[in-house]
Order: sequence, then structure tokens, then C-alpha cells
Amino acid sequence: MLVPNVDIVAPSVPLRDRASRLVAVHPLRAADALQLAAALVSSEVTPRGDGFVTLDDRLRSAARAEGFAVLPE
Repeated sequence: MLVPNVDIVAPSVPLRDRASRLVAVHPLRAADALQLAAALVSSEVTPRGDGFVTLDDRLRSAARAEGFAVLPE
């Protein structure tokens, strides 16, 4: 495995539904919404400052609004 301690979030209808909500609320592309939705599922929908790494400005803004600590700062 490339990275230890990784959570794998499988594609599912609830994941797609969460991504759809994110697209409706934030100016995200579909793939970015799926990435953020998977992170929310992994954090049990309450990130409480969990780290989220991205360099994309729209995804950074959405992740921050959803409660993640966005990296790099």
C-alpha cells in the first residue's frame, strides 16, 4: 500500500447524493464534489478540523466551509 492508514470509500448511492448536495451548495466540478463527499463520509460527516489536502481554490473553499482544516495553509 502506498500510504498507511488510509480509509477507502467505495462508490455508492449515498456518496453520489452527498456529492450532488455539494455541487448544489458550492461551485464544484463533479469529481471534486465526489472527493469532498468521500472525505465527509470518511470523517463520519463531522470533520472537526480533519485535514484536507488540495491546491484547487474552489475545492479548498468548499472543504473549509464543510469543516475541514485545508492544507497546505
